Amino acid sequence: MSRRGWFLFSAMCVVWGIPYLLIKVAVREIGPAELVFVRTALGAVLLLPIALARREIRASLRPWLPLLVYTVIEIGLPWLLLSDAERHVDSSFTGLVIAGVPLVAAIVARLTNRDERLTASRVGGLLVGFAGVALLLGFHAGGGGAMPLLELAGVVVCYATGPLIIERWLSAVPRYGVAAASLVLGALMFAPVSVPKLPDLARDITAGPALAAAGLAVICTALAFVLFFALIAEVGGVRATVITFVNPAVAVVLGALVLGESVSWLTGAAFALILAGSILSTRRKAPAPAQPVEAEPVPAP
Repeated sequence: MSRRGWFLFSAMCVVWGIPYLLIKVAVREIGPAELVFVRTALGAVLLLPIALARREIRASLRPWLPLLVYTVIEIGLPWLLLSDAERHVDSSFTGLVIAGVPLVAAIVARLTNRDERLTASRVGGLLVGFAGVALLLGFHAGGGGAMPLLELAGVVVCYATGPLIIERWLSAVPRYGVAAASLVLGALMFAPVSVPKLPDLARDITAGPALAAAGLAVICTALAFVLFFALIAEVGGVRATVITFVNPAVAVVLGALVLGESVSWLTGAAFALILAGSILSTRRKAPAPAQPVEAEPVPAP
């Protein structure tokens, strides 16, 4: 890759590796629904002018039903579940669980597309990856109770399903249009329950959670989409998706350094198994040189 490509790749690994840390800090004083509203609303304010300048909004609104479903599956529901789960579990643990998204995505792709074959390599990858998830969950089973684990499982399923909606019904829609429109819809969904609480929240919130919420919206949402689209343009969609395998490591390191979360050799072993399983289960044969490679959307944490 070029220097620009490496810079964008490194920036994305950090930008989509820090949301778990910021969510953990923000939910100390901000409710899950209010946090999702702030993140989507501020993100929409920043991305909407770009989409309007590129004249992509009208095209993104034509397939309104797939766009609405995508917003619920990729933004509304997973961000709400993620924020609520992190009230009870470590940010590093959350990042490692989300690393299992490619594993579930491989299964969902097979169930919804007969052309997606589960080869011996993919099956082996799934077994290895889910062994890592089982090790991770078993090691942390006593912390936080069952509900956060169920919520994180819901996040994983949502993040594995969202890209399929893009691929089947929104692949021809401009990227900035989809990103901006989905953030606007997400903000509208959470506005009725969140806006009435904002005055009290603004009066009582301290600097740490406020900055964390702003960072989620500005850095991990608006800036992240801009950088990711630039990365796709620079190195292609397949290489860009490699950040999926690096983000959890960033989440673990930041959780340990900033929040003092415990990281053991079992955590490292679980991550290694999940990483190896994800690579094996999602590996595809290289396309013929004359065939263009389609970009694969990556969910924003």
